[in-house]
Amino acid sequence: MSDTRHTGAEPMHAGEVWLVGAGPGDPDLLTRKAANLLAQAEIVFYDALVTPEILALAPQAEHVAVGKRKGRHSYTQAAINECLAEAAQRGMRVVRLKGGDPSIFGRSGEEIDHLRAHNIAVHIVPGITAASACAAAAGVSLTRRGIAQRVQFVTAHDRNAVMPDLDWRALADPRASTIVYMGRSAATALAAGLQAAGASASLPVMAVENASTPDQRIFAATLASLATTTGALSGPVTLLIGNAFAVADPARATRMLATAD
Repeated sequence: MSDTRHTGAEPMHAGEVWLVGAGPGDPDLLTRKAANLLAQAEIVFYDALVTPEILALAPQAEHVAVGKRKGRHSYTQAAINECLAEAAQRGMRVVRLKGGDPSIFGRSGEEIDHLRAHNIAVHIVPGITAASACAAAAGVSLTRRGIAQRVQFVTAHDRNAVMPDLDWRALADPRASTIVYMGRSAATALAAGLQAAGASASLPVMAVENASTPDQRIFAATLASLATTTGALSGPVTLLIGNAFAVADPARATRMLATAD
């Protein structure tokens, strides 16, 4: 079944699945289309990082938690795929609500493949990814003329929750901004790998925990101090690594550090 285009004002149809980006957590950062679809959904399968405030936008729908956090998987990916297909085959209007953007480390490709294999129409609604939310929170730009001409996104965990095989030389490029998703527990290995590939121990790093939510905290660090810095954090952490972040507002990070103490 081929996909069709929809605008935010169009109704959902029975038996369809929408992969919707929930953004970084602040409900005000949802797209209008995402909010419109949540208001129409009959069932919402949501990730662990989706906030209660966003789920509250779908009071009429059944809410099913299928989130995966490091070391705690309530559903396997295969089980999630089957749940989505089964709900659509029952003729329900289905929203699969994913933290951030569905297409960035959201395993949307696996869900799309499964649904299309079962001849189920599937659509994607992008969301604000953690990298953009963290940069906004820290008051920095991901790119900066003459300093950072390239942005690279990597995840610190593969499907088995272990460090993937990374291209350390590319990640250590001083002209790039490197954004590491789910980077807290891998901070020591990241710092060591980058320095071994030639990155300076003084390379600036911003560690942002729970970006855009009331629990947000921002830490300024370097590669040399990264492991110590992230050791004080317990929530979801995104790392912003690169020379572009040397111009971060130190007062903003200092205030957050003081709040954390």
